[in-house]
Amino acid sequence: MKLSDLITTAPITIQCHDNPDADALGAGYALYTYLRLKGCDTRLIYSGHFQIQKTNLVAMIDLLNIPIEYTKMTKVNGLLITIDCQYGAGNVTLIEADDVAIIDHHQIEITNVEKSEICSFLGSCSTLVWQMFLDTGFEVNEFPLIATALYYGLFTDTSQFAELYHPLDKDMRDHLHIDESIIKRLKNSNLSLAEIEIAGLALIRYTYNEVYRFSLIKARPCDPNILGLISDMMLQVDTVNTCVVYSELTNGIKLSVRSCVKEIKASELATYLTEEIGSGGGHLEKAGGFINQKLFEKSYPGLSSEAYFLNRLDSYHKSYDIVDAGTYVMDTFDMPLYQKLPIPIGYVETMKLLPPHTPAIVRTLEGDIDITASENVYIMIGIDGEVYPIQKDKFERSYERLSSGFVLDDAQYFPSIKNKLTGETLLLKDHVQSCLARGKVQIYAKPLTRVTKVFTAWDKSKYMYGAIGDYIAVRSDDPHDIYIIKGDIFLKTYGVV
Repeated sequence: MKLSDLITTAPITIQCHDNPDADALGAGYALYTYLRLKGCDTRLIYSGHFQIQKTNLVAMIDLLNIPIEYTKMTKVNGLLITIDCQYGAGNVTLIEADDVAIIDHHQIEITNVEKSEICSFLGSCSTLVWQMFLDTGFEVNEFPLIATALYYGLFTDTSQFAELYHPLDKDMRDHLHIDESIIKRLKNSNLSLAEIEIAGLALIRYTYNEVYRFSLIKARPCDPNILGLISDMMLQVDTVNTCVVYSELTNGIKLSVRSCVKEIKASELATYLTEEIGSGGGHLEKAGGFINQKLFEKSYPGLSSEAYFLNRLDSYHKSYDIVDAGTYVMDTFDMPLYQKLPIPIGYVETMKLLPPHTPAIVRTLEGDIDITASENVYIMIGIDGEVYPIQKDKFERSYERLSSGFVLDDAQYFPSIKNKLTGETLLLKDHVQSCLARGKVQIYAKPLTRVTKVFTAWDKSKYMYGAIGDYIAVRSDDPHDIYIIKGDIFLKTYGVV
């Protein structure tokens, strides 16, 4: 669905979910402003049993001049757009309308509404609205209050950016020109004395696993930021390597995840805990997620949330092997020899983008990669948008340059590179060239039967994650160049010698 599909001469009502949070307010306010600028007769409302009382939300409405109305109406004329929720779902009061549309970033619950834009992979609904603005050419930075509202929506829905994992979320955070003074005010009005009490009570009722050194904590229903506060404090305990703090809400379970060991990415653990029943992600050390109540009850009938998390955490720690490419000797006896197929892939010379020795971040769908621009560092881009650095000498041995550019037709996100010193972001699609693997590029590879985490020779601090069905590979000319290739990518790009 595009924003142009919402333009109408009929009245438009934008409805936030009951008891709206900052993300619903920010996304709703931005959409309201856009539609008003297009000449549409538009209102922004919410309903439910309770009116907004939380200090930071009251301040947000006041400081950003958000024209939201509380209503108990049961029917509206024209088009009703539910924002940060889905029409007919349990967290939003059902209001009859002539026509209905949905803009949301949660798990899909409602499938019978034709006008729908639901992107469950995003960290906030504010990001989704921003992306829709980009698609129409609408520059939100011309409206600082709107930009600030979207920024704060993402900030709160990702636990102060701790649970930021999709590149579009990061792009919006970096793109918006915000009113720093307003954000500072809102940050400093986020906690109440009652919420501090919730944190204190939760911390003294923890569960601890001595074998795997993880802690599990249940908190009373509270703002997601409180869960992050609790998990940050618990992780400071000397015997705790990972921590999960959760709270049961009316429509599901909100969780915060922390890790202080390189063998466990908090983002990966959050994804594991919410697999098939919700969504999760974040950073290496901080992450979070949400479990849909209906999906949880359907998948684990009769199981308490505490029992679920304890069982799942235990199975997670038993589920994987670790490979350190710097010291590990791969037994290639039963591994077939493969050669790259003649399929063009992309490459970028970092020195053609940045001055020498410039620190930079390559932003990809699977996360950010830190590099330093150098004559010897190239960036490779695979057929599905996967990115990895390569040394110039290895590139020259392995690939033949082509004169054409490189295009990703169906990629959800094309990688970009950000200069850490200036903050400037460059789109790699404007600079990438094509290359073809030479016949001498050969690897030994086999499919994984267990989850495997590989610390590669080029990055000792972050592992490559290999799921069952992915391939573990080692170059035939370098026994320590061990890495993971996604199963679907491997089948497209390699053939048996």
